[in-house]
Amino acid sequence: MATTKPAPSARETELLEAAYAYSLTHGLADLSLRPLAAAIGSSPRVLLFLFGSKDGLIRALLARARSDELDLLQKITSQYDVPPGLEVVATELWTWLAAEERRPLMKLWVEAYGRSLVAPDGPWTDFARSTVDDWLDLLKSVQAEPEGADAQARRTGVLAILRGGLLDLLATGDTDRTTAAIQQYLAD
Repeated sequence: MATTKPAPSARETELLEAAYAYSLTHGLADLSLRPLAAAIGSSPRVLLFLFGSKDGLIRALLARARSDELDLLQKITSQYDVPPGLEVVATELWTWLAAEERRPLMKLWVEAYGRSLVAPDGPWTDFARSTVDDWLDLLKSVQAEPEGADAQARRTGVLAILRGGLLDLLATGDTDRTTAAIQQYLAD
């Protein structure tokens, strides 16, 4: 008999949001429950009770970060009646990704993506693969002609340039250079 987890309590939701804000500043790799709990007005025991384990909390935080990403994808695709094409959507995505106020989220995403690749077990399991699938699905949904090997290669290239540009932007802070590179690629 399958069991489902009950809806989160108001306190669980409140602590998850506070822990998410904390993780955007401090990251997840070296997350320690004691400092986290103190910073968000809780205790390690309460966090363990609500999330089951430190890994459970990290999984919840990754799911929370992913929901921000999926909300963005939904907002972009829902504004069009007809698929606008990869270039239009990729430009919108880049504007969103490159915004200064999203740097903490993007750094958290890069950290989780990297951890998923080098530590595929535990809370990071399938994070990288899931985000690739999410973004490729979005890009396919906005292509005028999404079928075929060429269409698949083009959306893979767009995804690669967006992610590469994002890594470079986070490493250097050079928005003008990375934006120009993205725009040049999308114009080709």
